[in-house]
Amino acid sequence: MALLPILEFPDDRLRTVAKPVERIDADLQRLIDDMFETMYAAPGVGLAATQIDYHFQLIVIDVSEEKNERLVLINPRIVETEGSQTCQEGCLSVPTIFADVTRAERVVAEALDRNGELRRIDASGLLAVCIQHEMDH
Repeated sequence: MALLPILEFPDDRLRTVAKPVERIDADLQRLIDDMFETMYAAPGVGLAATQIDYHFQLIVIDVSEEKNERLVLINPRIVETEGSQTCQEGCLSVPTIFADVTRAERVVAEALDRNGELRRIDASGLLAVCIQHEMDH
């Protein structure tokens, strides 16, 4: 595994629109592992591929205290939202800056996992915030 450089604002590459992942192969698996290593080292709880200059719809998340609940979202989409919450958010691409952001309190997302299996995630709290934040990338 390798640590990858994280793009920081105002880098224009952060504005690149991510394209859907078309193939899940060994290269993508390696990138997923590198993204987790990079995210944990930063340290953060979520990382989008765009933040490391790979412009396709891939997100890694782990909001657990023990860092043992890895979540991979490939081509994610939010299919349901409920409620509203305002939280202080930070971003690995905008270090040391935190801001109040209002997002859905609960989301249901559908995405492929690292093995290409369709998953449905019902998320609230920090996980819901993280999914929405990373999808914004």
